[in-house]
Amino acid sequence: MTKADIVKKISDGTGLTQVEVSAVINGFMECVSEELEQDGRVELRGFGVFKVDKRAERYAINPQTLEKVLIPAKKVPVFRASDVFKSRIHPTNEP
Repeated sequence: MTKADIVKKISDGTGLTQVEVSAVINGFMECVSEELEQDGRVELRGFGVFKVDKRAERYAINPQTLEKVLIPAKKVPVFRASDVFKSRIHPTNEP
């Protein structure tokens, strides 16, 4: 599903125009991005949490030369799904 598909589905369900829905979705994505740029956290109850994880520097091995290569520390965006969201994907009452 693409962003355009999401915009169309929400537009059909709410009666808002696709332009209005697209503006809301773009605004949401911009808010989340700005918060994560500042190492913040965005929590949507019943859905999940967007946050930034810090990965420590580490060594990896080049498989062709077997040379050790230093991979520097970095920050990565992470989404952690809530238990409510996870239960919709994998209900516990299924075998």
